Amino acid sequence: MAIVIETEHLVITPNNGQQYESQTPRPSGQKTFLGKTFYMTINVIRNIVKSIRPKVGDNMVEIGPGMGAITEHLLDATEGHLNVVEIDRDLIPGLKIKFFNHPGFKINEADALQFDFMTLKNDERPLRIVGNLPYNISTPLIFHLLTYAGDVKDMHFMLQKEVVQRMAAGPGDNNYGRLSIMSQYFCEVQHMFDVGPEAFQPAPKVDSAIVRLVPYKTLPHPVKHHKTLENIVRQSFSMRRKTLRNNLKTVISDEQLTALGINASLRPERLSLAEYVRISDYVYDNGGFQKSEDTDDK
Repeated sequence: MAIVIETEHLVITPNNGQQYESQTPRPSGQKTFLGKTFYMTINVIRNIVKSIRPKVGDNMVEIGPGMGAITEHLLDATEGHLNVVEIDRDLIPGLKIKFFNHPGFKINEADALQFDFMTLKNDERPLRIVGNLPYNISTPLIFHLLTYAGDVKDMHFMLQKEVVQRMAAGPGDNNYGRLSIMSQYFCEVQHMFDVGPEAFQPAPKVDSAIVRLVPYKTLPHPVKHHKTLENIVRQSFSMRRKTLRNNLKTVISDEQLTALGINASLRPERLSLAEYVRISDYVYDNGGFQKSEDTDDK
């Protein structure tokens, strides 16, 4: 492996010929899988930033900046204005030193899962949120961020490819589930591009992907009571191999589903978002919902 010094960066060139960017003395283009650090290629970093298209005047927020690989490009494009949310206290001093000459660079030391992103919206500009998200908390973090959809212009994330496939899947797809429906209720979901193991050094055992979420200005399928929709979808997918008849028998009958134009013998992955909204509105109009236990879906 050769290490070539280029200005303030290290460019690491292993035997595969790829270049992996790092900031002296620690890598900036990094991704962590279960506690192990992997270094991203310069080309991947550039492609991510190109997909985001940051510009001057954006109310940009980065979750988990790490050592600042993407951060540096975002600051350049926004002329030094950026909020970051970082939970790792060991990384914060390095970020402060690296970007000390950007007075508009603000570090929010917090857990993104608990953070109130509305505190970063101080004017009429919608938030633009980006992040190289930790895989172990990506799904709950996405659900948390969706609650801010009305105040967000777009979101761009690097996630495990499987998670992106779930978010973008449609009815009938094996990846279709609770995450698909709730993401697509609020946002147009775009699977931008994949990032294979060869883009990291050393190569991880999972594929990554970039996803773009663009919240709808007007919801295509507005629901009367959002919590009821969440509960209906959760209970529907509580047992994926079971039919709607089995999974929803405590809240709606076969006859009621038929009256809504829905076949009770279908499995939950066969129904569209619009059909789940139809069920939810009917249940809400007719006495609410008996909560099921929290379950995770594919």
